[in-house]
Amino acid sequence: MDANGTTERVLRLLSLLQRRPSWTAAELAATLGVTERCVRRDVERLRSLGYPVLARVGVGGGYRLGAGTKLPPLLLDDEEAIATAVSLRLATGGTVVGAEDAALRAMTKLHQVMPPRLRSEVRTLHEATALLPGPVAAIDADTLMTIARACRDQVRVRFAYRDRNGTPSPRTVEPVRMVTTGRRWYLLAFDLDRDDWRTFRLDRMAEVVASTFRSTPREHPDPVAHVHRSVSSWPVVAEARIRLDASADHVRALVPVEVGRVGPDPEHPDDPGRCLLVAGVEDPDWLALHLARLGVRAEILGPEEVRAAVARLGARISAMVGVGG
Repeated sequence: MDANGTTERVLRLLSLLQRRPSWTAAELAATLGVTERCVRRDVERLRSLGYPVLARVGVGGGYRLGAGTKLPPLLLDDEEAIATAVSLRLATGGTVVGAEDAALRAMTKLHQVMPPRLRSEVRTLHEATALLPGPVAAIDADTLMTIARACRDQVRVRFAYRDRNGTPSPRTVEPVRMVTTGRRWYLLAFDLDRDDWRTFRLDRMAEVVASTFRSTPREHPDPVAHVHRSVSSWPVVAEARIRLDASADHVRALVPVEVGRVGPDPEHPDDPGRCLLVAGVEDPDWLALHLARLGVRAEILGPEEVRAAVARLGARISAMVGVGG
């Protein structure tokens, strides 16, 4: 076989090793249409290129792609390449400070090695898509990685934290899991000073240091559910209850978890076309604006402050229409 054929076969072998955790030599040979001896030679070629292909002999043995000391070239199929390019573009406008430039560099490298047909597909997707800047809370990449490693290693973390009023306080916690809504990052952790589970926003942390003290093994709440409850029930002036003529899934896609909780309507629990939004906000006028943009019929069950805010918004819009007419 010529050099081009050998190269193509080695790339196919690499693709197979990336697709599954383990392959026997017989499986690889049958899939590639070659002998097991040829598979062994191609494995050695991959190793010479820096790919850590591990082999285990005996019954149940085979080949698998291990972790190396450096990152070798990756082999992506068409769908993976397009998905990676799109994800990198989103990361260029993300919430992690310092990751934008790295994402842009990676996206540039990927575009350089893409075949023209894929480059055209990605360009078409980018040109047909616009990024809408939103109210995201940026965090430092070092903070993110320090917290992530502490969760992995199960060690305590110390940091200075600003509460919702901007008041600073030192915290020592045992972190469990980070949760992101796309707009903000949160940490579920056991607060040692308060002897209870707490939710912390990463963008309000400073001077984050991981200690060498191990976390105490303890049962913890579900991170996603706990953070959802925490961020949708901050202390507020009023808690609003709104019945919406739309499915719960539809409303959840429009309402950030920081705004409120969406669930079945207690008075119509079997009606999939209705749901109940329980939202806590400091500013009823802000909630009125958010309800208006949902584009569905809403019934304000309470409190009166929210009803009044909706009435004020309606009057202002009516006045604007009157002036325009």
